[in-house]
Amino acid sequence: MNLIDFEKERSNLLKKLFKYQIGEMKDMDVINAFKKVPRHRFIEPQLQAYAYEDRAMPIACDQTISQPFIVFWMSESLALNKDHRVLEIGTGSGYQTAILAEIAKEVYTIEYYSVLFQEAYKILNNLGYKNIYFRNGDGYEGWKELFHFDSILVACRSDEVPPPLIDQLAEGGRMVIPIGPEYRQILHTFVKRNGQLHSLNEIAVRFVPMLRSC
Repeated sequence: MNLIDFEKERSNLLKKLFKYQIGEMKDMDVINAFKKVPRHRFIEPQLQAYAYEDRAMPIACDQTISQPFIVFWMSESLALNKDHRVLEIGTGSGYQTAILAEIAKEVYTIEYYSVLFQEAYKILNNLGYKNIYFRNGDGYEGWKELFHFDSILVACRSDEVPPPLIDQLAEGGRMVIPIGPEYRQILHTFVKRNGQLHSLNEIAVRFVPMLRSC
């Protein structure tokens, strides 16, 4: 059986993404994170041969690991730097979390499903990340005791921007979030100015819904 050269596959994926001209792909921090993070480690072994194709992949609990194009778009839209403290709603597989952790100072990530929470925690710790903080629970309320965050990334759709997340975003900070019903979602990038969110860019997407605790 031929062994897969995952490093080569990862390089080929990045070349494909360049063709999309994602945000003109000027953010070298995001590019370098994509070069480093092993996406195949976040995917079931039987599907790892497809890890570096530009498509979403299924994971447990009927969730997905997002398409690399979308992960890059979201990461670049946040305009991250090494001093940022980031809140992520929807850890999922942990792949997006790792991309954020390669760039930002600290990442605080919340996952609703305990199965996904435990698996992402294990993988990310095995990969050696020390700047990621985990919580298993409802992401709608954010991480109230730790505001303000420089950036917030929401990896699940909502009908509106949750007010607690607006409160927890620092002035001048950015939030990326998909808003809308199942088949008509728009992925927004907002910046907070004078306490209000202002749209910077948007694209059509399809994300799983944000879940609330009863």
